[in-house]
Amino acid sequence: MTGAQLADGNLWLHFTRTSDWIAEHPTVPVLERGEGCYVWDSEGKRYLDGLSALFCAQIGYGRQELVDAAAEQMTKLPFATNWSYAHRPAIELAGALAERFPGDIDHFFFVNSGSEAVESAMKLAIQYHRLRGEDRWKFISRNYAYHGTTFGALGMTGLAGLRKMFEPLRPGHFHAPNTNEYRCVTSQACPPCDLACARSIEQMVIAEGPDQIAAIFVEPVQNAGGCFTPPDGYLDEVRRICDEYGILMVSDEVICAFGRLGEWTGAERYGYLPDIITFAKGVTSAYQPLGGLGFRRHIGAVLGEDRTSMYLHGSTWGGHPVAAAVALANIEVFEKEGILDNVRSNGPWFGEQLQALYDKHEIIGDVRGTGYFWALELVKDREQKVGFDDEETEHLLRGFLSNRLMELGLICRADDRDEPVIQLSPPLIAGQEELGEIIAILDQVLTEAAQEMAS
Repeated sequence: MTGAQLADGNLWLHFTRTSDWIAEHPTVPVLERGEGCYVWDSEGKRYLDGLSALFCAQIGYGRQELVDAAAEQMTKLPFATNWSYAHRPAIELAGALAERFPGDIDHFFFVNSGSEAVESAMKLAIQYHRLRGEDRWKFISRNYAYHGTTFGALGMTGLAGLRKMFEPLRPGHFHAPNTNEYRCVTSQACPPCDLACARSIEQMVIAEGPDQIAAIFVEPVQNAGGCFTPPDGYLDEVRRICDEYGILMVSDEVICAFGRLGEWTGAERYGYLPDIITFAKGVTSAYQPLGGLGFRRHIGAVLGEDRTSMYLHGSTWGGHPVAAAVALANIEVFEKEGILDNVRSNGPWFGEQLQALYDKHEIIGDVRGTGYFWALELVKDREQKVGFDDEETEHLLRGFLSNRLMELGLICRADDRDEPVIQLSPPLIAGQEELGEIIAILDQVLTEAAQEMAS
């Protein structure tokens, strides 16, 4: 199977320009196998997966432990629902997560993806408030934030370009400023941050009616736009706002949970306790589709107060026994191989090497991130923070960078959700050898990119 066969158009790709694959000479590689931090395409070319597929291949490729766990479970009980009865892998997984998630987040509901996890959290928040006699149905998230593509999650997503085609969406979604300190639009003082971005959330709560806001959704580190980290005190201030106005705080950790930031959850990394955590991706290291949400005891107490009531939500495949068994095997690998320690040890070194690239390459305007989750924002003029215009961005990202990075054997994300960025999210098993390979390729590509744009 070669890339050229994609041109037949039988398989339709996700979020991929049709010109990349329905063409005489498709540029989309066809991947065939993986081992460790690397994947190989149908032509035999090797790539270092600097994006963990899509922020999810935490322990890399070719892990026989996870394959064996899936095979054993399929032999024993290939399928059962969590609908009116339960099965052991889901029960054990819920217990394992309760031991590792912060505070009293010890109730878990499983679905199949990150978008479904966000939808589930929305429904849980609305039902929780209504069982308490409050008609709260509005949600606040942040500009440029990505929370998924199903209709409810799409309303939560702060990327207008993704929403416009499908509007009108469900009403009641509001988007506050994000934590982009490099291009702050909320404070004249930033940097340093004076938390005007957090105060804008409170102003929005007051404007829309504190008694109507069901939940505020935040990512510990916002993905879209390029790894926006939270300023000191920001997440504590969001927690205060939620407590003061009776709003649930949802930490969307579809990307950040399971070691991406060096902890089981991003909430632990930044020291706050949300009411709900959504997750997916890294829970199985992408060896099986699985998502879910964990929520605190006070929510469970309200849902269980009337023994005839239920959480009015469910799906056939949610918490599939094979997926749950793989997740348990994934957690065992995390523990046995010290995956979190690896990220804690090497994440700062990776950040230092990226900062060294900043010092060397004027085309880099900003370096931001933490753990194994980083972004480089590219600019035309660093001193004035002048970005590239639309035509230049198109040429830089899609005319040059995306193809050149692949030619040199590095998979990462070159994207322009807001400003052009290169995003890096290597497998959590990567050591300094693999991280150094990423740096070396970026060093070469950034030199060439500056020359390309100057010409």
